[in-house]
Amino acid sequence: MATNIAILIVASITMSLLGVGGFLDETGTQLNLQALLVFCLIFGMGISLVSLLLSKKIAKWTTKVQIIKEPKSEREQWLVRTVEEQARAAGIGMPEVGIFPAQQANAFATGANKNKALVAVSEGMMQRFDREEIKAVMGHEIGHVANGDMVTLALIQGVVNAFVMFLARIVGFAVDRMILKNEEGLGIGYFVTTIVAEIVLAFLASTIVFWFSRRREFVADRDGARLGSRQGMIAALQRLQKESNVPNQMPESMQAFGITSGKRKGIKALFTTHPPLEDRIAALRNMTD
Repeated sequence: MATNIAILIVASITMSLLGVGGFLDETGTQLNLQALLVFCLIFGMGISLVSLLLSKKIAKWTTKVQIIKEPKSEREQWLVRTVEEQARAAGIGMPEVGIFPAQQANAFATGANKNKALVAVSEGMMQRFDREEIKAVMGHEIGHVANGDMVTLALIQGVVNAFVMFLARIVGFAVDRMILKNEEGLGIGYFVTTIVAEIVLAFLASTIVFWFSRRREFVADRDGARLGSRQGMIAALQRLQKESNVPNQMPESMQAFGITSGKRKGIKALFTTHPPLEDRIAALRNMTD
């Protein structure tokens, strides 16, 4: 969320310095709302889609994941073979498979193309979880890929970005005209208010993105149970509950794609990418075959 807001603010400041983004009509006294909306949609979606296209490179860089090109051990052979079987069952292309150096038990999937994705598991999970649990977790991540969750999440974020930019400029224009009484062009009040409004609106609108992410976790858990086993998925989530004291070593930019993002309570729960582990376990136990 912080990264996305920072991008929006830098983009707004850059556009202002370049004289782009005023969108006044021919009289110079009113906003051209149609032109503004089109511009915000293009720019807001562009920010999100570029992030999606770079997601694999960012994941490899931030997590320092080691891609398994040629398995060097029996456990790596098993991991690659498991992912290959699950990808085939899910109807997607074989993703890159890797292990990243973190003692926290976690895993993630990312990529703009479901047939050229990346799935990875932490060293800590490989060491402490049994194979039935790891198989279910990898099935969870394959489920994210097969369902196109990364792409859908990027599209939702893009739409949210667009409307944040659009509404922030309307607020900035209203303050400039009605409160600061600027009657021509766009004054400093417009630019300052627009930036402040973007920060506030982006913060509030991010709850929509987080809500979607939490809902998709339940679907991915069911995929983990289907591609692995229900008991394996439940056992993996229960083990994560017991390891709640282990620091979250997943980079912030990747936490939405992990198997867990840590526990938050109260209002903070609205800004988490994953639902509570106990809710996920209960959903799996109540799942109908």
